[in-house]
Amino acid sequence: MSRKHSPARARSTSRKLSVGGWVAIITTALVICGSLTAYAGYHNISSNLNQENVNTDKFGDRPTKVEGVTNILVVGSDARDGENADYGEAEGERPDTLAIAQLLPEEKSANLVNLPRDSIVAMPACDPVEGKDNKPGQEAHTGMIGEAMNSGGMQCLWKTVEQLTGVHIDHFVSVDFTGFKGMVNSVGGVPMCIPEPVTDEKAGGLELEAGKQTLNGEDALGYVRSRKGQGDGSDLSRIKRQQDFMGAMLKKVTSGDMLTSPTNINDFLASVTESLTTDDELNLSTMSDLAITMREVSMDDITFVTVPNGPHPNDPNRLQWSQPAADELFNALANGQSLAEDDKDSGGDGDGGGGSVEPQEVSAEVINATGITGLAEEVSGGLRERDFRVAGTGNPRGEVPDQTTVYYGDGQKKHAEALADELSTATVESNPALGETVQLVLSSDWDGFQGSGDSGGVPDGVEGKTASDAEVECG
Repeated sequence: MSRKHSPARARSTSRKLSVGGWVAIITTALVICGSLTAYAGYHNISSNLNQENVNTDKFGDRPTKVEGVTNILVVGSDARDGENADYGEAEGERPDTLAIAQLLPEEKSANLVNLPRDSIVAMPACDPVEGKDNKPGQEAHTGMIGEAMNSGGMQCLWKTVEQLTGVHIDHFVSVDFTGFKGMVNSVGGVPMCIPEPVTDEKAGGLELEAGKQTLNGEDALGYVRSRKGQGDGSDLSRIKRQQDFMGAMLKKVTSGDMLTSPTNINDFLASVTESLTTDDELNLSTMSDLAITMREVSMDDITFVTVPNGPHPNDPNRLQWSQPAADELFNALANGQSLAEDDKDSGGDGDGGGGSVEPQEVSAEVINATGITGLAEEVSGGLRERDFRVAGTGNPRGEVPDQTTVYYGDGQKKHAEALADELSTATVESNPALGETVQLVLSSDWDGFQGSGDSGGVPDGVEGKTASDAEVECG
């Protein structure tokens, strides 16, 4: 069975996430929710979960879903109603934090890509939300990305993110201020290194001393929301602190006994689920399935990145996404490519033996099934530039695949994967009739080589960090 290919890579065996741990990268709540299926409190907790229908059929053409990859839109809501009214007044509802969490179980990795709330983008038209006068919909226009949620709810925000990024979104998770505090308190607080004293009246009167300390829910919320009281006051510096905090929370959850005690898990969920909202297809059973598939992920392979950006030419206080770096990042996500650095030996998978395959070890025949004259020779030149050996070119005989495909014979799977890693879009598929030469068949979806020419890691021009990089200790 063929699938869209993303680089296979081995992962370090230290500090693995258990079933429940990896959720810290996307709000911490999801996997621990999924872990509850074995406990008597499951049904009571399940009834607390808020769910919302998102009709993706109304989106029109959507990005292609990559088999085996789950993309979750993560929203930190700034809603100020109910228990959140203590955090001041705000007109409408916009995402305080917006990110795409990509789960790659076959790669044993995860990507978390922040979309800055100050981004000025091309917004699509959205319908009004039935029964909500405060969600009138919107015409297509240019504006800040968070406007989509305010004018058309989660459905409009989901549609906007898909159209801007070309990444197929499978689910959404939204947590408000109260839910965030509950998560932090239920794990006993989160240790952090605070480099300088912090005072910020606009972040709930936040006051923190410099040095290592354990943040409770209230202080943690102020810390991740604070702008003017820390750094340069920008949303970008705040995103970096949020990434550090998520990494620190992940370390706390996976290093203690949080996940070994049914009581701890139930306490966590009781404090969180009333403030957690998901789409109606992301129930606790689905969360549990996702948790199980991601239990082998190492913190070294959870990558945090922010969309490349710079000041907007019309307003230096707003951002525009930098090209081509932003598109290269979104292309990697759309194709299910891990952003973790590929600096480890790839272990054996039962086909082709252990160890990585270098381009010069791969011999490939290029078959042009596109009808574009001269494309096979052009692609052959690109392969030679990347140190692959080209055994020849030709035209197809018989049926051709719908997608660009690298076929391989016995013992040659890693050779085919090494070639596919260099292509923007490709599948790999076995063909026992082939010998030691793999066969690249260019089909109608041919989209060239990867922009960076790299088979893994963060694309050029994109800065990234891992969950292991979180500053917990000082000095």
